[in-house]
Amino acid sequence: LDELLGLTAVLLSYYAGNDDIGPGGPLFSNLMDSSLLLSLTYNFDAYCPPSKRHRITSLICKAGEKTADEKQQPRSIDTLPDECLFEILQRLPGDKERSNSACVSKRWLMLLCSIRSSELADRKKHRNESVKKPLPDLNKDVSEDEQESENNGFHTRRLDAEEATDIRLASIALGTCSRGGLGKLLIRGSNSTRVTDVGLSAIAHGCPSLRALSMWKVPLITDAGLSEIADGCPLLEKLDLCQCPQISDRGLIAVAQKCPKLTSLTIESCSSVGNEGLQAIGRCCPKLKSVTIKNCLHVGDQGITSLVSSASSSLERIKLQTLSISDVALAVIGHYGKNVIDLSLSGLQNVYEKGFWVMGSTLGLRKLRSISITCCNGLTDIALQAIAKGSPFLKHLFVRKSCYLSDSGLSAFAESAKELENLHLEDCNQITLIGVLGALSKCSPQLKSLSLVRCLGIKDTAFAPVQLPSCISLRSLTIRDCPGVSSASLQVVGKICPQLQNIDLSGQVGVTDTFLLPLIKSSDVGFVQVNLNGCVNVTDDLVTTLVKAHGSTLKMLNLCGCKKITDRSLLAIADGCSVIEDLDLSSCSVSDYGVAVLASARQLQLQILSLASCSKVTVKSLPFLGNLGQSMVGLNLQHCSLISTRGMKLLEEKLWWCDIIS
Repeated sequence: LDELLGLTAVLLSYYAGNDDIGPGGPLFSNLMDSSLLLSLTYNFDAYCPPSKRHRITSLICKAGEKTADEKQQPRSIDTLPDECLFEILQRLPGDKERSNSACVSKRWLMLLCSIRSSELADRKKHRNESVKKPLPDLNKDVSEDEQESENNGFHTRRLDAEEATDIRLASIALGTCSRGGLGKLLIRGSNSTRVTDVGLSAIAHGCPSLRALSMWKVPLITDAGLSEIADGCPLLEKLDLCQCPQISDRGLIAVAQKCPKLTSLTIESCSSVGNEGLQAIGRCCPKLKSVTIKNCLHVGDQGITSLVSSASSSLERIKLQTLSISDVALAVIGHYGKNVIDLSLSGLQNVYEKGFWVMGSTLGLRKLRSISITCCNGLTDIALQAIAKGSPFLKHLFVRKSCYLSDSGLSAFAESAKELENLHLEDCNQITLIGVLGALSKCSPQLKSLSLVRCLGIKDTAFAPVQLPSCISLRSLTIRDCPGVSSASLQVVGKICPQLQNIDLSGQVGVTDTFLLPLIKSSDVGFVQVNLNGCVNVTDDLVTTLVKAHGSTLKMLNLCGCKKITDRSLLAIADGCSVIEDLDLSSCSVSDYGVAVLASARQLQLQILSLASCSKVTVKSLPFLGNLGQSMVGLNLQHCSLISTRGMKLLEEKLWWCDIIS
């Protein structure tokens, strides 16, 4: 440190115009014998290239030519060029000193962030080796320097929109260095985000422990910035890039070559990324487990096939969406995906029935547990059957927007998928109620969840199968926005599913009390979650019956948009529900009286209550809401026009631990 101060004094003397180091001055005249200058310049690690090492010496010889005005400038360390100031800051002894120095100015901050952690570690090691250490005192705590050496990537930082700047990234890099190190960085930018390669370079230099990097909408980041991350963060395990138009294959190749521990890669809407980057990732990242590629126009069969075949020994999750790939890519996935357990395919318009059939028939996806197929015209009855035969341990099937899947294909799939636990069909209009019942009759005894969403082909039928299937294992049933479903369908469901615990009928406008009563009475184990959102014809009679039958097990009840629900339902809930935690009464016809009764029920331990758009709830309800208790974590009072702003503030003060939306 004494040498550091001496060097600073010499440099300041020169830049302030001190004649002592000019021609004829005492220091200059005895330059060769000056132990001070020799000691300071010996082993001097310059910041700039070797050709610039003689800059100080040459300038000293010209010191006598300075004008009188220059000699009168005040002495300040800020007059030093970046090269000299860099050398001074590089010699600061610890993280605390560097953090304090970073507060001086933006210039100092950026210079400090340009120093690599490896350089600081080497300098500290050299300094420690040159000083003979005394024997340790076992009675003392661990020293600060030893604590600073720990850098395990403990911290997580997230920057949103305008918060994301180069200065902020530099501050994060320097601030987390002495506090365990930065492990995870998320940048959620916008079109106006000002983050550039300079800020990313600061992270690369100061955060060698970084393990996860996620960047969304950062248009100014280029391959140079990503290459800096690859050089400085060899422990990187997760990389998530979304809408980064200037990042191309060059940046991904740098990551592949320098980050062999990469396990997860997500690339979405990066228009410059193509096949070469993915090929490099597959070759150089032997621990890769998860890959997500979405909306990348230049990614084709070559990139996907090379990636999957090279990483076949480790790859477990693949998600492909809106890519220009063909049947060839699916055939390679089917052959090399020996360890794939989760597969998601969406918007693959150039993949046909042959691709899906080959993927299933190659028998390479035997470990597959979950598959999701959305808006792929190649998914037909034959294709789905081949997938089921090739994946004997499949547990979850999600099919959305399939135009060609029919009852025949669903039945054949159910017959082969003996381990199926979750079946979700959405916008599959060729599927009918008869097809669903037929699939249930052949389905595995482990089936626990069935979801039918916007399947317009599911309608009440004039006749039912002679022998109804029995689904004793089914615990959760969702029938959402299927206008053809009414009383007959629900009666059939009640008969074949006596162990139902979770029921979701949101959006079923035609459902009435009469239709639901048989379903409510058929459950043997008691409902736990009931969602009647948008069932506008449901009345207090149904809620009263539901509470009497299942009040001891009911934990969640959603009555949003049920305008015929009044205070009578709240009386039943307050009296009969002992374990309910989540209650949604948005847009219902409840009033202050019902709220008062609900809040006065001592056995209730509500956690979430929604009274949004309840026009009859006024400021008179606030004292009762304030007594709901410590169990409350969420309260929704949006669009309650009769509650004043002042009253809302008082309620927030009383329920300070609760998240109140107003």
